[in-house]
Amino acid sequence: MSDSPRIKLWLEDGTEVSGISFGYEGSVAGEVVFNTAMTGYPESLTDPSYKGQILVLTYPLVGNYGVPSPEEENKMLKFFESGNLHISGLVISDYSQDYSHWNAEKSLGDWLKEHKIPGIYGVDTRFLTKILREKGSMLGKIICNDKDVPVYDPNLENLVDKVSISKKEVYGNGKYKILLVDCGVKFNIIRYLLERDTTIIRVPWDYDFLNEDYDGLFISNGPGDPKRCDVTIRNLSRAFEGTRPIFGICLGNQLMALASGADTYKLKYGHRSHNQPVLRCGSNHAFITSQNHGFAINNNTLSKNWEPLYINLNDNTNEGMIHNLKPFFSTQFHPEASGGPTDTAFLFDRFIDLIKEYKGEEVAESIAI
Repeated sequence: MSDSPRIKLWLEDGTEVSGISFGYEGSVAGEVVFNTAMTGYPESLTDPSYKGQILVLTYPLVGNYGVPSPEEENKMLKFFESGNLHISGLVISDYSQDYSHWNAEKSLGDWLKEHKIPGIYGVDTRFLTKILREKGSMLGKIICNDKDVPVYDPNLENLVDKVSISKKEVYGNGKYKILLVDCGVKFNIIRYLLERDTTIIRVPWDYDFLNEDYDGLFISNGPGDPKRCDVTIRNLSRAFEGTRPIFGICLGNQLMALASGADTYKLKYGHRSHNQPVLRCGSNHAFITSQNHGFAINNNTLSKNWEPLYINLNDNTNEGMIHNLKPFFSTQFHPEASGGPTDTAFLFDRFIDLIKEYKGEEVAESIAI
């Protein structure tokens, strides 16, 4: 171990913890957040919503099933959530040096090295999680071989512009045309939509889509402060003047709120786990959901004809909203969760039903949101 690089995690409150390097030997800065999922690190590391963040995985053993092959399906990597790694650094408790899985092509450590992302293990992630739970998400650094770097706050930038595509792309050849505004979309959202007889027209976050031919509008997830997506907000506010169905997820939920005149704010902790309980407002029906966001809608600012759709049972924050008169709705959680839970995947069916109704088609049995 004497030849191993010196590596430590530093938090803005002064906390420092040393560990062992297993990724790229370099220093990085970003916002430190944690995820409590038991599995799914290939999906998390490629989730655009983690752009600019140093991710702490709380599950005690990571790396044991390696990294899947870059197999493609429908112009997307089959086992990942995007074509790139978006985290700035990775912090784990124990790293499995030997991996074993039928689809593994390389180790997690080698994958991080390829993409120049530092990884540190041998860290008490329970200790770190307690700090982040008590004090909230905070800025931090992974410092390798004493090569310090400046503090970096990713929320001061328009991160969506860094993760969105630069030109229009089309997927599938189904009956229903979905205009997907890419603010950092996860591939599994596209997969779910393609399973429902759709053609997906994926456009950049700042694309003027109002003159496009489509049946339904979808606003994707993405990283950072939604208020920095001013062009998307303006386009959405104009789309609200029409009646074509609109569905937003995660950042899409926040952007729809801002476009409708409501306000958003940064959460102290954020929601970053695979088992967050949410309640359908006005009912006793609860769902277990997957979440990854640091901002939320202020329910007290919702404008006329808009109301909360779901609330978080842990802290009563907004988890979605719905329009009383038009076919517009959104969720803060991820119905397409990969890897799970998928208790709310039926919301994609409801979106398609709304499109059918908009087109004058008969819907056998309307799915309740």
